[in-house]
Amino acid sequence: MLELLNGFVVELRNAGLPVSLTENLDAMEAVQHIPIEDRDAFKYALGATLIKNHAHWRSFETVFEVYFSLRGPEYKIGDGDGETDIDEMWREMQEQQQQQEGNGGQGGMDGMTPEEIAQMLMQALMNGDQGMMRAMAKQSVQRFAGMEPGRPVGGTYYLYRTLRNLDLDGMLDKMMEQSREDAPDDLTSLEERLEKEEYSDRIEKFKGEIEAEIRRRLVADRGAEAMAKTLRKPLPEDVEFMHASRDEMTALKKSLQPLTRKLAARLARKRKHGRKGPLDFRNTVRHSLSYGGVPAEPKFKYPRPAKPELMVVADISGSVAAFARFTLMLVYAISGQFSKVRSFVFIDGLDEVTDYFKATEDITEAIHRVNTEADVVWVDGHSDYGHAFEVFWNKYGKDVGPKTTVLLLGDARNNYHASQSWVVKEMQQKARHVYWLNPEPKSYWNTGDSIVGEYGTYTDGVYECRNLRQLEGFVEKLA
Repeated sequence: MLELLNGFVVELRNAGLPVSLTENLDAMEAVQHIPIEDRDAFKYALGATLIKNHAHWRSFETVFEVYFSLRGPEYKIGDGDGETDIDEMWREMQEQQQQQEGNGGQGGMDGMTPEEIAQMLMQALMNGDQGMMRAMAKQSVQRFAGMEPGRPVGGTYYLYRTLRNLDLDGMLDKMMEQSREDAPDDLTSLEERLEKEEYSDRIEKFKGEIEAEIRRRLVADRGAEAMAKTLRKPLPEDVEFMHASRDEMTALKKSLQPLTRKLAARLARKRKHGRKGPLDFRNTVRHSLSYGGVPAEPKFKYPRPAKPELMVVADISGSVAAFARFTLMLVYAISGQFSKVRSFVFIDGLDEVTDYFKATEDITEAIHRVNTEADVVWVDGHSDYGHAFEVFWNKYGKDVGPKTTVLLLGDARNNYHASQSWVVKEMQQKARHVYWLNPEPKSYWNTGDSIVGEYGTYTDGVYECRNLRQLEGFVEKLA
């Protein structure tokens, strides 16, 4: 068990979850006080001691299901199944089905027609019998998945093959039809909706049993470490903006709001409790009177850091649009840390979109307006940083002053147009700071039509910013 728990913690760290030595020891202590045979209690005891962020729960569950799946000899791929309670339940269930239909006995699903399998599955789902569904899941995977030892195929492929043969898509309609026939009276709309939700939930649980069965067999064949590595996914804060799937984008949006609250609180505390300044001699002498002229309580001048003005100039073309969207969301969510925030977006034309954010409290709606209403196309809608920067400087350059921090967002892929890097140089001379955030990996910089190095010469720093974790770190530095 110690070896298994140690491997589990190592895999959690490999997946990006911050698990300290103290938390590891807490988990070891916690499992001594719960019934080890209660899988749910074991799971939640580990979760309570090892997980600090709800966004990390899904990754924790994935690793847990791999490391603490059942691994008995009955799950070996290619070997005969052992004599288990599930096998016994399957035989009893099959005998009942055969008695009802008057058929001879068979040893498993192999001798059953698809109609007989569907009828047996429907009976198990209608009754809501977890044991029967578990037995059906095991037999379904054994018959339909076609799993072979050592074959380098992911579990999704086996799951697809199993579900395709079971045809669960039409099962819900059949169950609802059967329920209407069995009801003594016509179902009301409420009763029908509740019945449908219950049956849908049972079908999802059955799919979960099939996934668990496939996972158990793969772990038994390949080992927990190999399976965990295969299933490993980045945490929401480590997902790259430019390559995020739709589901990952949804998770990113959910993570953004608590992140902004935490970041705003941290920045406000940082401003309030700044480091002590130089000794305030007059104030010290004045307070020394209460101590008989002894300067027992030195007083210091506390610096009052001014809130910076912020001007954000963002490329919203193509693949960098998601990066610009999240940066604008984060900046406006903590806008209280800046005295003024103005936003500009461009492709080959440039437009100010500050008012879009002022007109609504919903940042998502404001970003949608930016993407649909902003006048950012000048000629052909391909990125032209040089022209956009020139327009910005001619129209708004007079507003850049010694309190202004300019934040430039984009990959600096200029489609071989004129760079007009003199604009960035002028910004640096007038502004307090000029920073550039690039969502591309550093290894891609200055390759092809990327000229980030030319622009970066006239900035106070070019930062790789591919995910929410890096974006958080930069904004904390900025404010």
